[in-house]
Order: sequence, then C-alpha cells, then structure tokens
Amino acid sequence: MIIDRKTVHFDPEVPSELEVLLATHLLDDTALLNRARGLIARMQEAHLTKYSAIDADIAAPPAGYVLVIDQTYGDAAVKASGADRNRFLEMLFVAQEENPGARIVIKTHPETAKGLREGYFEGVEPSKTVSFIDTPISPWRLFEGAIGVYTVSSQMGFEAIFTGHKPRVFGQPFYAGWGLTVDEFPVQRRQRTLTRAQLFAASMLLYPKWYDAFEDRLATAEEAAEALIAQTRAWTEDHRGWVASGMRLWKRGPLQKIYGQHKRMIFQDDPAKARQADRPWMVWAGKAEVGHHDAVRVEDGFIRSRGLGAELVPPLSLVTDDIGIYYDPSRPSRLEKLIEMRGEMRLDQITRADALIQSLSSQGISKYNLGGAEVQLPKGERVLVVGQVEDDASIRLGAGEISTNRALVENARAAHPDAILIYKPHPDVTAGLRAGAFNAAELADLVLPNADISTLLSEVSKLWTMTSLTGFEALLRGIHVVTTGAPFYAGWGLTQDLGDVPPRRRAEITLAGLVHATLIDYPRYFDPKTGLACPVEVAVKRLANGDVPHPNALNRLISKLLGVLASSAHLWR
Repeated sequence: MIIDRKTVHFDPEVPSELEVLLATHLLDDTALLNRARGLIARMQEAHLTKYSAIDADIAAPPAGYVLVIDQTYGDAAVKASGADRNRFLEMLFVAQEENPGARIVIKTHPETAKGLREGYFEGVEPSKTVSFIDTPISPWRLFEGAIGVYTVSSQMGFEAIFTGHKPRVFGQPFYAGWGLTVDEFPVQRRQRTLTRAQLFAASMLLYPKWYDAFEDRLATAEEAAEALIAQTRAWTEDHRGWVASGMRLWKRGPLQKIYGQHKRMIFQDDPAKARQADRPWMVWAGKAEVGHHDAVRVEDGFIRSRGLGAELVPPLSLVTDDIGIYYDPSRPSRLEKLIEMRGEMRLDQITRADALIQSLSSQGISKYNLGGAEVQLPKGERVLVVGQVEDDASIRLGAGEISTNRALVENARAAHPDAILIYKPHPDVTAGLRAGAFNAAELADLVLPNADISTLLSEVSKLWTMTSLTGFEALLRGIHVVTTGAPFYAGWGLTQDLGDVPPRRRAEITLAGLVHATLIDYPRYFDPKTGLACPVEVAVKRLANGDVPHPNALNRLISKLLGVLASSAHLWR
C-alpha cells in the first residue's frame, strides 16, 4: 500500500512524497542499491509484474517490433497527465513515424483483454503493420524483443526501464523526468538524473508499505515479493486444474489443498482417461510406470513436516518435476537443471541462501523434524552412518552396488576402523513401517535409533550415506559427506563420491547454489496456518515454532494397520 500525505503519486500537479524522495534523497547507500538490483533481477526471473496472472510460457512475437502500451479508458493516472484518447492516437502515430516500416505491437490492458473495461485504442483496426496482444503474456518477455517502448503513463513503462529501455512517455507518470525516459510533456521541476537502481530503490523499497500476510506485520519489499512469487507460481501451475494418478487415498486431501485451490483436482489412475481430461497430468513419482512417461512427477519436498509421511502426516512442501525426478540419477531431472543454472549466483541469491542455511542449522530443521533424545557421545573421531528404507525408490534407482544398510555400515567401518562409528536407522524402519532393519550393533560402536538427528549432526565430523537426504542436511552444517550412491547433491564438488555419479554433472557448484536450487527454486511450500502457498522461509518458521499439524493417535493407528496389512495395500492405494 502507498500512504502519501501530499498527493497521489500519479498526480503531477504537485510533488508527491515519492517525487520528493526521488528529487532530494541521496539514494547512494550501497546496501540499498544492491537490494534494488537484486529485487529487479528477482522480479524479472519470476515474471513478477503488477498483475501477475500471466503465463510465462507464452512467447513474444518475433523480435524487432515497437511496443505501444494501452491503458484502461478513464484511468486516473491518464487523466492526471491531461491525456485523452487523442493522446493515445498521437502516440501511435509518432511510434509509426519514428520507426518507419517497423511492426507495431499494441499491448492491451489485462482488464480490457477480459472485457471488463474499454481501452484507449478501441476502434483501431489491426493491419499489416499494427497488431494487438491481449493474451496474458509476461511483460518481461515483451520487453526482450522490443526495439522501442511507447506509453502514456502505464506501469509497464516503469518496468521497461529496468530491462534497458528508455521509453517514450506521452504523459507525466512518477517515473518520467529523471533521465531514464524520453518525455513528450516534461515536468519542468524534475531535473535530477537517476540510475535505474536509484529509481527502483525510492519507488519500491522506500516509498510503499509492504505487508506480510503470514505473520500479520509490516514486511520488506523482498518478503512481500517472495510471498507473491509463491502464490503466482501456484496460480500459474494450477489454474487449469490437475488430473492426478497414483495418489494414495490419504494423500488426496492434502494434495487438493495445495494443487486444487484454483480449480479442484481430478483423481484418475487410468492413464488413457487421465489424458482425456484435457488438464495438466501428475503422477506420484514412486507410482510412475511406463504409461506415465508424459506425466509430471510429484514427490515430497526436502523440508516436509513435523512427523513421518508413513504416519500420514501431510507435507508442507512438494516438488513437481517435468523432466524426471530428483532421486533417479539414470536420467536428468528438473532439479539437476536448476542446480546447473546456479553455477553463477547473484549477490541477492547468495545472501538469501546463506540466511536459509543459517536458519536451518541454528534451529535444527530437517525433513521430518522428529526431535529425539539428547545423547552423550564419547570423545574421538565420530563418524555417523545414516540408514535408509531399503525398498525406497532412491535406493532402487540410485544406490548402486551398496544398497543395504548392513553393506553401508560394513564399508564405513572398513574405512574408519578406529573411529567411533554411530549408526542411526531411518525413522520409518525404527517405527516398523518400512524395510531395512538389521543388527547394527555387530558393526557400529553406537546404535541410536531415537537420537535427535540435528544433535547428532552437530557432534560428528563425517557422515556416510547411500542416497539419504541427511547427507544434504549434513552439508549445510559443514560436515564432510561420503556418498556411496548417486543422490542429487553428489557430483557437484561438495561431497566425496564413492558411487557411480552421472558424468553429466560437471558444474562446480557452491553450497549456496545447491541450497538455492534445492530448497528455493525446486519445491513448492504450503502454509497450514493461512492455507496459502508460501516461500520456504515461512515453512521454516512454522516448523521451528511447532505451528504445524502433528501426528495424532489415529494417524499412528492407521499407519500401523497399513504396515500390518501391506499385502492388501492395493485395496486403498
């Protein structure tokens, strides 16, 4: 929201508080300008704009066009600039005169495109050189291919500045007059020349009031942007509705809350019928078969819940993968592509990833956040070996030669004969819900099934794993990680890899890059308190505060029954 005690920001008759900021504030603070540059880049990569119900997959016309921006008829900002329909027609004429022979593309306002309000170019007929775009295309895509941008006072003119354009302005919007636009009707009192970062810093960081709906408090622009990015992503991916296959009965309610907010999901296990639904199609990754090759894979996220999925505790995060799935190294996944992209990191991305690492480490956040007993460990070199569910898909697809918990402990003992070897079995195995139990006391010095994993990670110097996510969590805490399989975090120069890691993983990635791709870019998060899609930081706060669903007696009873009746699982799955 904008609170201005002088006038509205779009009225050029008298200076607004924003104009005073732009005209008199030093705007030379390095940290402030770095924040501005970072948020500009973040908005561009996330296709965040004023009205963000856009489809980032819609392509712009072939490059080389002149972009002319329409607005809604009677818009207050247009009236404040003294403009009318003739002004828009004049702008179109000038665009044609100044760019002889060029294609003119007129971008209609979203409300005009939906028939809610009339535009100023109503009555202008398309021709060989003039065309209209009324689809929900990302403005950032349009700016990429434009050779010029013409506007009266649209916010798209403001956004165009940050892609390198110097728009021709036929009104007197707040962003005109600072040396970043070509002004047909200059505001004479605006004489200062600003950089793009300075304009953005004053207009977006200092002037508005931003709100955090998750904590009911004022927020920074970055916090508000990430909240909107999360909700925009959810709308973009979900508004056409999903058809889902391979989803167990108990998962359908939580999935409906996450993916069905904008259009209810349909559950259909028959691939032929699922394709006929004319919707995006998803399948639970562990249930994917040959007939699901064209479905998006879905799986639990890496910061999941306070409690086990096997105890029917709903997730706070899920991942969708349109290429493969992160735990299958036999082929690329969307996560792998995202990790490769993070070989180069902006300052704002590094800062956010480092803050997330610090938050997860200091608050002891893990995938399931089960807590556990505090333990006193003997002094000496401590090596932690983490067990897994032996019939888990990540073991079947990514473990390689060492694919049992016994074999893992045997290899760790052989490599560290004098170390204090600590074995922690997987919680699902300890609970008797999944396969993987063996007598580890024959090989390990300590077997700690009920110990708090976060406490253990703070007490060891080295961790051995096949493909466990705990290896990734150990990296966040600066622990030396040895992998015997090919988990998603192996092969990037951060782990000691004994397994057969795919040779396609060649990029050298920093820990911040791995964390950004894995925990920020890849999953989607759901806030159980507000019911909204949310950024990772909100999910972490909820888990740290215990403000999340917990397994109850009914959860545990049903999960035990499922384990006992596993041979009849097809009846409810």
